[in-house]
Amino acid sequence: MALAAKAATTTIPIVFMVSGDPVRLGLVTSIARPGGNLTGINFVSGELVAKRLELLRELVPGAARVAVLVNPANAAMAESALRDVQPAARAFGLQIQVLNANTSGEIDAAFATFGRDRPDALFVASSPYFTSRRIQLVQLAARHAIPAAYPGLQYVEVGGLMSYGASITDAFRQSGAYAGRILKGARPADLPVVQSSKFELGINHQTARMLGLTVPPSLLATADEVIE
Repeated sequence: MALAAKAATTTIPIVFMVSGDPVRLGLVTSIARPGGNLTGINFVSGELVAKRLELLRELVPGAARVAVLVNPANAAMAESALRDVQPAARAFGLQIQVLNANTSGEIDAAFATFGRDRPDALFVASSPYFTSRRIQLVQLAARHAIPAAYPGLQYVEVGGLMSYGASITDAFRQSGAYAGRILKGARPADLPVVQSSKFELGINHQTARMLGLTVPPSLLATADEVIE
């Protein structure tokens, strides 16, 4: 959506919220000096991939193969996610299988492959479309009894096992503050992209029990949200 907005105008100020690197995505020329009519909030989700994989492995210590679900409709975000997840998986000794989905039917088809090629766990990459389909994703993970890690608390709140990512509430607050500054005359080109500094770990303890997983006390103690 941010890329489409950028393509549509070079004059109207735009405040974006993206999970990928905005420089890598082509939204701004640099984090410190965006240089155009766009600025906004970066969830820095790529930098959190290794941590999310580490947490998933802590919850599922026997995992060796992890399926990674990406949305190919946004090629830049999908490529960025895979570029981050592949070295992290190698560092943890995990094999990954990449699954693509951009429609409800393709999500169903991705999970259908688990019947013949079952992974030990699932890693859902950041995608606005996946967030909109989070109930479908969580229900399919439950149906297939696949432990899954998600990028935000929204998934855990509807039954997802675990999430680790930037605080959406904090990101909205920051984007609102930037919109206010622009309305008062500030130029997006002069407003550095804000990189999220508040991160949240969410655990659905009920889902963990359903999957037969024991959540380490250390994770329960450090989680920002635990759903019993």
